[in-house]
Amino acid sequence: MKQKRILTIQDYSCLGRCSLTVALPVISACGIECVGIPTAVLSNHTAGFASWTYADLTEYLLPTVDHWQDYNHEFDAIYTGYLGTDQISIVLEIIHRLAKEGTTVLVDPAFADSGKLYPGFDHRHVEMMKRLVGESDIVVPNLTEACFLLGKDPEGHYGRKDFEGFLIGLTDLGPEEAVLSGLSFDNDEVGCLMYSKKTGRFSSYMTESYRGAYHGTGDLFASSLVAAKVAGFSLEEAVCIAHDFVHLSIGKTLEDKEPDLYYGVEFEKALPALVHAVASKGTKE
Repeated sequence: MKQKRILTIQDYSCLGRCSLTVALPVISACGIECVGIPTAVLSNHTAGFASWTYADLTEYLLPTVDHWQDYNHEFDAIYTGYLGTDQISIVLEIIHRLAKEGTTVLVDPAFADSGKLYPGFDHRHVEMMKRLVGESDIVVPNLTEACFLLGKDPEGHYGRKDFEGFLIGLTDLGPEEAVLSGLSFDNDEVGCLMYSKKTGRFSSYMTESYRGAYHGTGDLFASSLVAAKVAGFSLEEAVCIAHDFVHLSIGKTLEDKEPDLYYGVEFEKALPALVHAVASKGTKE
């Protein structure tokens, strides 16, 4: 059987577990070829560090794709993460050129958290991201990103019915499936709520909550989810696999007496469990 292949388009932060430094090992560990187009190279991630270097690679994006098209490379999925505002229109062109029938397009908006936009982003970025979401099959925002995409108050207080309305609103932008991650319906649990436009079905998956904020977990979630989807799991199954992987990664990190959370969670210690979960697809068929 031909090996599956996922293209991911996002930045490469050399130090700190996020973006491509997460996507490449996580997807590869699942037995899927991970092809990356770096949109920028940073000395380190931008959360928790006072400064960083930045090399913009926008001018290399389309020439890379031009070269690939000479060889007719095909991708089972295209997964986008953190992007600069002016890169979104280029990524849209890349998707139009490379996505074939059966290619899954997953968009992780990656532009806001904790009620605020990331530094350097503004209303124009949100509007451009709406266009990208409109070309996706699956969108996986956190609650803050969903609020910005839908014109809701990102610092408002919402309940499950509100979240269900958000998911419908997200699929109205274009994708068939939407997932809200990092939700809590009480203080003891955290998890995901998902929706399929085709079936009209909502479902949730919750586990024990770890207190605190953990850098890079959104990238871990999106990377493992797209890998599980390409491996053949349903959305509900893939969300459970991805959430369990993130949850275990945080747990493994907190086993350290003095975890240094600036560098992200120690997902490497949880990879065997993810590999086992994804490999179980072959044992069921």
